[in-house]
Amino acid sequence: MFILKLSAAALAALPMVAAFAPTTGSLAGFAPGARLNTGLTARQAAKPSVLSTSMGSDDPLLLRAARGEDVERTPVWMMRQAGRHMKVYRDLVAKYPTFRERSEIPEVSTEISLQPFNQYGVDGCILFSDILTPLPGMGVEFDIKEAAGPKLKPIRSPEEIGNMKICQDWSKAMPFVKETLGDLRKTVGNKATVLGFVGLPYTLATYLIEGGTSKEYLEIKKMMYSEPALLHKMLENLAENIGEYACFQIESGAQVIQVFDSWAGSLAPDDYDYFAMPYQKMVVEKIKKEHPEVPVIIYIAKSGALIERMAKTGVDIVSLDWTVTIEEARARIGRDIGIQGNLDPAILYGPKHIIKERTEAILKMAGPRNHVMNLGHGIEATTPEDSAAHFVDTVQAYEHAKSMA
Repeated sequence: MFILKLSAAALAALPMVAAFAPTTGSLAGFAPGARLNTGLTARQAAKPSVLSTSMGSDDPLLLRAARGEDVERTPVWMMRQAGRHMKVYRDLVAKYPTFRERSEIPEVSTEISLQPFNQYGVDGCILFSDILTPLPGMGVEFDIKEAAGPKLKPIRSPEEIGNMKICQDWSKAMPFVKETLGDLRKTVGNKATVLGFVGLPYTLATYLIEGGTSKEYLEIKKMMYSEPALLHKMLENLAENIGEYACFQIESGAQVIQVFDSWAGSLAPDDYDYFAMPYQKMVVEKIKKEHPEVPVIIYIAKSGALIERMAKTGVDIVSLDWTVTIEEARARIGRDIGIQGNLDPAILYGPKHIIKERTEAILKMAGPRNHVMNLGHGIEATTPEDSAAHFVDTVQAYEHAKSMA
């Protein structure tokens, strides 16, 4: 089983440890990483065969770029590319009205995942799923309403958090994920890179504690300040589960993993350092321990103030929103780590010459290496399809050598 640990150096770097350490009650003395090792999970005991991820020139473009290799052009995909902005997706909604049907019936999830690849020729084909998808494997049920979004029964008490499970066999808990990723690899071959993704512990905890989406995150912050050990217990459970789930996705066919801590950008710096970053590192370290060859991308919404911290999590690529230029990001985090992004999705509502101008400006600033082109956030549901196509076409037609000559 994945044992969560904070190194002495990591603990020393957390100025809030003493302030948030419990001193009384059944959780006294709890610290991140305190879970006991109870043995191998079923996934570790009998790992499924991993689809080939060997390095070579025949590997797809985005995978090679994510590894930091020199590539013939900048690869491009779009966060939320499979979804409501596409008519073919909306047509499927009429037949499969719930999100969980669309994401948990393998042939439907595969079809939706392939829609942007088939229509736009994007270089990345990401699993159609949700960051909440693995929750039932932890004993937590959820629903996603078309208009209202995710709905869960809030988990806030020690008993409720104690009832959260460590999934012992993700292939049994999430067989549809395995099937979809395997089918995607077979279908796209080396024409595109298959991406998996997971939500990171703090962001998942916001949904569990708030009971759905939130604007202010007051419930989780109440727990953060009044019962920090209880929140750490939930975060540890999530980190252990998500680290294993990410590895399961890789072993099922994902060639790159993107990790989302979307709502960690709402935290004050000290709170981020204590309640988000250590658990980000735990998940990334688990992935890198078992699959060091697999590139990992991190994304956080409204992350302009956090990119140095993001770069220190052990990931290969920091995905930027549009509030930071790539030039500024390079000055702050260096050139050895990759960057993804970062066109403002709202630009896709503009005229095509603006889309081209702004896209090419980012490509020129980023240069030909260590960059994956994307939006600074997910594509909006009402984005015109021809604008999305123009964005992709602009990236794929761009020639760095000519522009830099």
